[in-house]
Amino acid sequence: MSASGRGDTADDLLAALLDGMDAALCAFDSDGVITHWNREAERILGWSAAEAVGRRGFAGWAVRAADADDVQDRLMSAQDAPGRQVHEFALLTKDGGRILVRTQSAGVPGADGKPAGVYCAFSEVHAQIDLERSIALSEALMDDASWGVVLVDVDLRPAVVNAHAARAFGAGRSALLGRPLGDLLEQGVEELEGALQHVLAEGAPPAPLELWVSVRTPEGVRRRCWRCGFLRLGSPLAEEPVPLGVGWLFQDVTEARQAELDTGQLRFRANQLYRAGRAAAECEDPAEAAAVRLDFALAGFAEHALLDVLEPGAGGRLVRSAVSPSGLAPLLPGPGAIPVRYEAAHPALQALDRIGPVRASAPAGEAADAWARSRQWPPGATHALCAVLRSRGRTLGALTFLRGPSRPAFDRTDALYAEEVASRVAADLALAAHPA
Repeated sequence: MSASGRGDTADDLLAALLDGMDAALCAFDSDGVITHWNREAERILGWSAAEAVGRRGFAGWAVRAADADDVQDRLMSAQDAPGRQVHEFALLTKDGGRILVRTQSAGVPGADGKPAGVYCAFSEVHAQIDLERSIALSEALMDDASWGVVLVDVDLRPAVVNAHAARAFGAGRSALLGRPLGDLLEQGVEELEGALQHVLAEGAPPAPLELWVSVRTPEGVRRRCWRCGFLRLGSPLAEEPVPLGVGWLFQDVTEARQAELDTGQLRFRANQLYRAGRAAAECEDPAEAAAVRLDFALAGFAEHALLDVLEPGAGGRLVRSAVSPSGLAPLLPGPGAIPVRYEAAHPALQALDRIGPVRASAPAGEAADAWARSRQWPPGATHALCAVLRSRGRTLGALTFLRGPSRPAFDRTDALYAEEVASRVAADLALAAHPA
C-alpha cells in the first residue's frame, strides 16, 4: 500500500472514531482554523462538518460577535498551557438559538514538539451537570447515606457496599465483597435471594419489601427487620438492556416492627384472657372453668399445657391433673393418686421452690425428643415455661407450657402472661377444692 493510501485509511479511521464519540469534539490548527467536527457537535449546534471545517474560529456563525474574540483567545490559549483547560461559553445554534456549553480543551503538539493546534471537547452544561450530580449521588450513597446500599452482581454477590450496610452486617466493607449472601445471613437468605432474582428477571417491585433476617456478626446472630428497595442495574452502553446486577437499599426498622408486634401480642393476649373469663363464667364446675382457661391460653402461645397439682399431705408431690389440648378436664387428686416422676432438678419443681416462673430450652445439639422424654413431656417439646399455681396465699401446683422447635424460646413477656393465666387457673382450682 502506498503512503498516500495509508494516509487516507488513517484519515478515514480517525473520522470514524470521532463520529462515534458520545462527546462533541472539534479541533483547530495553530491558526485557529477548524480541522475536525464530529456528529455530536453537529447534533448539539446544528452545523454540519461541511459547514464548520475550514472556518476560522466561531466568529460570525457559532458565537455572538461581542463574544467571538474572548472565546477564540481562551480556546487557543490551551496550546500554550499544560494540561486541560475548562471553560463555559454561550454558543449559537444553526437555528439562531443560544446554548451554554462546557468545554475541555488541550494543546496538540506537532512532530517537532511545537504547538500544532487545539482539540476541544464540549457538551451542554445541563448534561454535564446531570452527570456530575449522578457521580456525586453515587459517591454520597456509597459513603454518607443513612441507609444501607449494596450493589449486587448477577451472581448475587456484593460488589459494592457502603459504610452503613457494612455496619449492619457487622463486618468491614472489603470483607463483604464477593461473598455469598448465605455466608452473611443465617436466616432470611432464601427470601432475599428470591427478591434479587425477581428484580434481575422482571424488574424492581412496585413497593418496598420488609424482610426479617438473622445476621451473623462477631457478637453472635442478630435478628433484624430490614425495609428493602431494589433497582435493576443495566448497562447504558449496550444496545439492548444487559443487567449488571441489582442496587439494594435497606433501612433497619427492627425496633418499630418489634414494638408493633409486641403491641399486637399484648392486645391479643388481653383479648384471650377476657374471652376466657367470659367462657369460664358459664361453667358450673370450677374445674371445667380451669380447662377452658387453658384452651384459650394455648392459642398463639404454645402447643401443650400440663397442669400438675400438689397432692394434699403427700410431701409436696405433684400429680398430673390435666393435659391440654387433649380435652381432659382438670381433676383434683384423690387419695392414692400416682405422682409424676419428676427428677429433683425438674423445671416444675424449681418453679415451686422459687415461687416464680422458670424457663428451659433443649440444649443445642441434644435430641429434643430425648430431652422432653427425660422430663416427662410430650415428644417434640423444645421450649418450656413453668409457672406456679398460687391462690389465697397457698401453692396449689405448677402449670407448664411447651413449645416445639418451630417457635422461639419463651421470653420474659411470655412468663408474665403465663403467671396471669396460672393465677386464674389456681383460683378455679381453689374454688373446686373448697366450694363456697
